[in-house]
Amino acid sequence: MIKNSTKMMVALCASAMLLTSCYSYTSVVGTGAQGNSETKEWNHYLIYGLAPVGSSDSRAMAGGAENYTVTTSHSFITGLVTGLTLGIYAPTITKVIK
Repeated sequence: MIKNSTKMMVALCASAMLLTSCYSYTSVVGTGAQGNSETKEWNHYLIYGLAPVGSSDSRAMAGGAENYTVTTSHSFITGLVTGLTLGIYAPTITKVIK
C-alpha cells in the first residue's frame, strides 16, 4: 500500500514538473513589427504577481511607432528570482519589437 502511494506521488510530482511552461502573452498593434528594433523592460509584482508595483508602458517603449508587437513573458531568470524570493517578488519581462 505504501509503495503504491509513493509511486503515485512520484508520478504526480514528475508530471507536474514536466507539464509546466513559461507564461507568455503577445499582442500585435497595427500591422505588427515592421523591423527588428527591440526594447525590453522588467515589470515588478509582489505575491506571485497579484500586486503590481511597477509595470512598463508599451506605448512609451514603442516610441511613437504605429506598428509594433508586444510580448509579456516569464523567463528562466524571472522564474529563478521568483523562486529565490519564495514568490514575494515575481517579475515579468515586456518586450516591444518595432
